[in-house]
Order: sequence, then C-alpha cells, then structure tokens
Amino acid sequence: MSGSGHPAIMVGDVTMTPGTRFDQHRHPVPQLAWAVSGVVRISTPGGVWVLPATRALWIPTGVPHAVDGGVAGGPAVFRAVYVTPPPAPDAPAGGAGALASPHDWNEPTVVAVTPLLRELATHLASRDLPADARRRAEAVLLDLLRPVHATPLPVPLPADDRALRVAQGIVAEPADGRSLDAWGRAVGASGRTLARAFAAETGLSFGRWRTNARLRAALQLLAAGTPVAVVARRVGYSTPSAFIAAFRQALGAPPGAYFDQRPAAFRPVAAGNEPLHARLAEQTRTVPERRPRR
Repeated sequence: MSGSGHPAIMVGDVTMTPGTRFDQHRHPVPQLAWAVSGVVRISTPGGVWVLPATRALWIPTGVPHAVDGGVAGGPAVFRAVYVTPPPAPDAPAGGAGALASPHDWNEPTVVAVTPLLRELATHLASRDLPADARRRAEAVLLDLLRPVHATPLPVPLPADDRALRVAQGIVAEPADGRSLDAWGRAVGASGRTLARAFAAETGLSFGRWRTNARLRAALQLLAAGTPVAVVARRVGYSTPSAFIAAFRQALGAPPGAYFDQRPAAFRPVAAGNEPLHARLAEQTRTVPERRPRR
C-alpha cells in the first residue's frame, strides 16, 4: 500500500481468445476491468455488461462476477486494475470491512475509459516507478473515474417451461416480434399467464425482458463490426433511429460513440507483472459458450 494513504494499484493484462472465461469469482479489493483491445463480457448477479475499449466496470469488493473474452469473435486483451484502498479510519486492523471504495460505489459502476486513464493504467503497471511518482499517478487515475449512465442488461430465464420456451425463442431470434398472445398460442398458455411468469420469475416485464435480450444481442453484433442498420433489423427494430434511441436510453451513448475511440495501437503493460499474469491465467479455462442463468 502506498505510504501516503493513496490506494495502491496493481495492473495486469490477459489475452482471452473466444470461448475463454474466468468463471464466477470475487476479489478482496475493488477491481476496474475492461478490454484494452477486443471486447469482453462481465456478468454479475445484477446484470451483464459488454465492454469495449471505451467502457470499464468498477467491481466493488466481494461482488461475484465472471468474464468472457473474445465475444466479438476475435481475441480480447482483458485489463484488470486492482485497487487496494487504505483502511477506513474506524476499522480495526485487518478486520472485516477494513477496505472502503475510494468512491463509495457499492454496486458495479460503468466508467468512461479516456485515453489518459488508459495510459495511466499502463504507466502504473511498471514496477520501476519511484514511490512518489506512483502515488501521484494513482491519485490522478482515481480522480479520472467518472460514472457514465449505463443500464445493466439482465436477461434471466424464467423457470416456467412455457415462458422458458418463449425466452429461448427470443434469444435465438431477437427480431421475432410476436405478441405474448401469439407466443401463448405457440406454447399452450394465455398471454396473461406468460406475462405473470415473466414478471414473477425474472423480475422484469415481458417488454423490458425482450428489450434487454435485443440490446444484448445488438452489443455483440456491433462489437463484431456489423453496421447499425443491419443490427437494428436483426434485433427487431423497424428503423435504425428507433434502435439508436433504445440503445442510447439503456447504455448512455449511441452505438457509434459506445464503440468509438479505440486506441490506435495497443501497448501491453510493462514487463515484470508475470506473477500477476500467472495468477489471472490460473483462473481461466476454455468452456463452451453458454447463456447466463440467474
């Protein structure tokens, strides 16, 4: 820990090929996570975030999460920035809850990755930084963390067999615009019964659930470079403008801005972080792609 009381920061990068994931785990310190190249998906109990180079997720201490790499079809470089805050003033040494978020964020929070924040993280990966320089850089990096509006996109699957068949059909074909009554005729239930099942078993109305499913599918298509007009059609929007409006409302930016500002060239973190890389690599294994359940 930095002697001045500033949080100590440790940075590591891991290359994740498509199908590679960190299974659900948690950390004893907060983590800032994103993809410095490619796209990664982070799943928490509260939602799922698809993160390009312009967005990072602050994950508070103890929050369970899983990371899928290469979700845009190519490899991704996942960057993990671990932040060790100083003990809270009233916390016993080494006691539970001694670590407090420097921003008092108790829930996963999306932040903008500016070019300066990205370069500072790379700078702090060096083990050769003098102590004073490290403390200054740590303080600036934390000052740069600014939350951006982004709604998590939970798509939990209902337990009711008939509602589950509807959900699976929409995940497989997001553009399917059938009403609940029409779906009910296909699965043997009334539209009202299906609406109750979605609300009771997913915590979302059917309309919100379908919007989340469509936007999540759209994120991965956009990350793979699919044009916005094509994505809008594939996920069930009648016009690109309607899709852009829904995307902006949920994720705080239109699709172009969300995936823009990628670094022109990726600079890996400085040498000397091999032990951190090894510890991260031990948490990974290649698994078949699967949809998250809650």
